Amino acid sequence: MLQDAENILEVTDLEVTFGGTPVLHRIGFSMRRGERVAIVGQSGSGKSTAIGAILRLLPGSGRISHGSIVLGAGRTRGDVEDLATASEPVLRTIRGQRVALVPQDPMSNLNPAMKIGPQVADAIVASLRGEAKPDRAEVRKRAVALLSEAGIPDADRRYGQYPHEFSGGMRQRVLIAIALAGEPELLIADEPTSALDVTVQRQILNHLQSLVDARGTSLLFITHDLGLAADRTDRIIVMSEGRIVEVGTPRQILLDPQEEYTQRLVAAAPSVAAVLDSEPLAGTLPDAGKVPAPPILVVENLVKEFALRGQRGSTVRAVNDVSFAVERGTTTAVVGESGSGKTTVARIILGLETASSGQALIDGESLTTTRGAQRRALRRKVQPVFQDPYGSLDPTYSIERLIDEPLRIFGVGDRRGRQARVGELLDQVALPRSVAQRRPNELSGGQRQRVAIARALALEPELLICDEAVSALDVLVQDQILGLLADLQDRLGLTYLFITHDLSVVRQIASTVVVMKSGDVVESGSVDDVFNRPRAEYTKELLGAIPGAAFAA
Repeated sequence: MLQDAENILEVTDLEVTFGGTPVLHRIGFSMRRGERVAIVGQSGSGKSTAIGAILRLLPGSGRISHGSIVLGAGRTRGDVEDLATASEPVLRTIRGQRVALVPQDPMSNLNPAMKIGPQVADAIVASLRGEAKPDRAEVRKRAVALLSEAGIPDADRRYGQYPHEFSGGMRQRVLIAIALAGEPELLIADEPTSALDVTVQRQILNHLQSLVDARGTSLLFITHDLGLAADRTDRIIVMSEGRIVEVGTPRQILLDPQEEYTQRLVAAAPSVAAVLDSEPLAGTLPDAGKVPAPPILVVENLVKEFALRGQRGSTVRAVNDVSFAVERGTTTAVVGESGSGKTTVARIILGLETASSGQALIDGESLTTTRGAQRRALRRKVQPVFQDPYGSLDPTYSIERLIDEPLRIFGVGDRRGRQARVGELLDQVALPRSVAQRRPNELSGGQRQRVAIARALALEPELLICDEAVSALDVLVQDQILGLLADLQDRLGLTYLFITHDLSVVRQIASTVVVMKSGDVVESGSVDDVFNRPRAEYTKELLGAIPGAAFAA
């Protein structure tokens, strides 16, 4: 059954159907012991279905209709098993013990009502199924050791804390500890750092890599980021529409892709584009020699302090004396990790937070001091596009109602005029007018973000504030949205303030960069200056964390 004794996993002619419809089309690949393999592709490519089949955890009507998934003989236990046909009792002895998963979203995969230590301890006890009843003190000691190995500082004390008391990166480390509790031979990491800042992402992946290397564990890495796959694995499998379209080493895939789909993935991957020094998208740079117009946005000495709960009179300063200007018709990116203060700055400009001191001026008028009708008129000039198109669109509204909502709020036009305007806005964001009567859950993530952009354009603003507007999207969809934003900027003369933690996206979309850390601006300048001649150590650290740097030569 197993073709090569050195293989830990052999997938052969695997077909998966949902409701009788094939979604995985006779795919096959193998993994050698200790090897690191990436499966890459956009949403709907089949990569998550493939790992669902390997773990025999397919949702709903999903089932394996053909093929085999052979797990090689274990290091110290376990026979050769075909996971495609194994019984549930056998699978329970394999999941978590021989094959383990590090899932994508720690908040969905950790019990919020349960302390993190006992969650790790439960995984340890589950891995000891069939052995003598474990000693509770020994289990706790092992759980603390795993948390410490996974990079949780002061693990003995933090054993008794809840998930909400941890940062996103620390929660991901807890999931790694849980996955390693059973000393698995094959670890599947499903987009394990997609929601994290690049520097935290690098720390987590460096640590994960050292842990699996020390154990001789094989790693199957699922991601849509080719740069990340190239940095972290020995071999890349490219999937599209339920099929494997190309397999190769990272260097082959990034520098000499053979298939048209792989070429599109490489071209669209912002991390790869950044390190290969690609040209920015059209419409993002001012014309050479152009006399600069007065800035549309000026941020002057902005300060924001928040009161600390339970500590009367105590405050924390989230934004510290921040100043910058944005020229009309250009894109300025504000970058930094979570907690840098970049989103707080955006919320102050949008009027969603009040500055403690300093001001933000639009066309010379202060957003922080104007009131009444003057402030209302000023806010029409500035509109947001938020990160999550799932959360920013009311699921009970039709697309038409979502887009015309700003028009109704500001009393613009009659019903017929608003309907016509919705049609124009759908045209502008390249959506068919037929989607107007549909609901957000009937659209893809990229389509939902186009709706969010259309809504932001409804009042004909001059400045769009895009807060992580593409970070929740696959690279191909992300590339389409960035292209749309550049096109709209060209046609409508829009100005963008782009809030992001991802410097690789900045390279594509922005002309000017403001780098923030812990509430302070540590560096600012043109994209070329910041990327090619960074001055601040923090900026150098951010640039060094962009995946795919090894392939820039």
